[in-house]
Amino acid sequence: MTENLLAGVMVFIGLFLIGGVFSLFKQGLKIGAAICALGAAMAITAGVLWW
Repeated sequence: MTENLLAGVMVFIGLFLIGGVFSLFKQGLKIGAAICALGAAMAITAGVLWW
């Protein structure tokens, strides 16, 4: 149960960070958007592998 909960939290964090990517890109902060996208990809990957 706890493992699935943690995996779901990681996927949720990744999706939250994807929203940050769109926000930063709209503001013209491309480097920040790239860093945020990297974090989002790592969080979603961790959640999927943890599942």
